[in-house]
Amino acid sequence: MKKLLILGATSGISQAYLNRVADQCEHIVLVARSAEKLALLSAHVSAISKATVTTLVVDLASTEEHQQLVENVVTAMGSIDCALVSYGVLTDQARCVNDPAYAMAQFNLNGTSTVSLSLNLANQLAKQGGGSLAVIGSVAGDRGRRSNYCYGAAKSAVDSFLAGLRSDMQKHKVHVLTVKPGFVDTPMTSDFKKGALWASADKVAADIDTAIIKKKSVLYTPWFWRYIMLIIKSIPEFIFKKLPL
Repeated sequence: MKKLLILGATSGISQAYLNRVADQCEHIVLVARSAEKLALLSAHVSAISKATVTTLVVDLASTEEHQQLVENVVTAMGSIDCALVSYGVLTDQARCVNDPAYAMAQFNLNGTSTVSLSLNLANQLAKQGGGSLAVIGSVAGDRGRRSNYCYGAAKSAVDSFLAGLRSDMQKHKVHVLTVKPGFVDTPMTSDFKKGALWASADKVAADIDTAIIKKKSVLYTPWFWRYIMLIIKSIPEFIFKKLPL
């Protein structure tokens, strides 16, 4: 992997992934909406690797900017070997119920914009004749639960889209990976009480690295979430809807 693109580069998982792979890269493009955070991250990546680092300040929720963004990335690097899509926010479920406008804005951020960006990136990789696209979703997308169904619905849409995209892109030798983390200890979840099911960003980043190398289709990380969600999906609806999940 010589040319790496990270979208949502200032997220905890993105930074952990960069710490693992930066020294393997020749050119890295970092995309996020905070110029200040990007500058700090760029300096860090330059300190731990010899890669050329380019930063682009973009609000990834703005889908109308996605095509130009990809064109700018290709102008900077020439091509893309691997793209990691790693951005989003945890949605306030209670606010969603009472504020549909907020709910739709959150759906766009966590769902629609990811679909748009993934399609633009996949088309570029197809044009090149190959490459890897890794997109971070969530186990929350596996089944709607009363505690986070607005967030889960967005991730479910991403999951379904990527499954179809993966099938469609195989003829172009484009690898599409859906990453489904469980609870991850990052700044975004700093207010949550941590327990045995929580994983570090470093652990998730290591799993993503391995999954990209092995060209896996779907990654549950840590591994046990595959079986937790299998159980949750197997509960009959008449029972499930009564559970305080």
